[in-house]
Amino acid sequence: MLSLITGVGSKGQVGEAVAAALATRGDTVLLVSRVEAEVSARAADLGAAGRQAYGYACDLSDARAVDRLAARVRSDHGDRLDALVNLAGGFGLSGSLAESDPAVFDHQLKINLITAYLSTRAFLPLLRAARGSVVFFASEAALEGARTSGTSAYAAAKSAVVALMRSVADEGREYGVRSNALAPAAIRTASNEADMGTGARYVERDDVASAVVFLCSSGASAITGQVIRLRK
Repeated sequence: MLSLITGVGSKGQVGEAVAAALATRGDTVLLVSRVEAEVSARAADLGAAGRQAYGYACDLSDARAVDRLAARVRSDHGDRLDALVNLAGGFGLSGSLAESDPAVFDHQLKINLITAYLSTRAFLPLLRAARGSVVFFASEAALEGARTSGTSAYAAAKSAVVALMRSVADEGREYGVRSNALAPAAIRTASNEADMGTGARYVERDDVASAVVFLCSSGASAITGQVIRLRK
């Protein structure tokens, strides 16, 4: 099995746990991050544990860069990809809508939505060849009834990710490609603990990773077009 995970950079973040879980089940994992030193370090960590991992640096908001990445992956690993996990993104406060900065709104769309769109677009031919699975990362903020005051940009971006996921699911059915989204509450990561403290209520990274592995498994072969909430 060949799996590609975007947004695998800093140690202690979700990408590290997801990559480790997929590698532990026996996948060859391709890790993608904007920062070459970080993604190379995460791949080296997995290699030291006896796993098959390769790191690629790419600006996933740049269409040409993503197309070059897809061509490189095809050259290095062949024409099939079993799983794509769109983890790249990030949270940001945008403040009151009336006083918000359009640049902040644009940035949230860029890092959360555009990265997922460009990555999925570039790798769909490989996913179709393998009848693979795509996992998007939405957020609890994209669910009905969520409190989104001060976070309109982030909530809008993650809601658009859900809409993108559903389009991929609809278009993927004839090719056997499944598409789903996880919508977690705050996850226990190094950055979240630094910002929010260790005593906040978190979804554990390993629980998120287990959900990803399930959605990328044959056990989830009948699941597509779904948003799965993760909350403790």
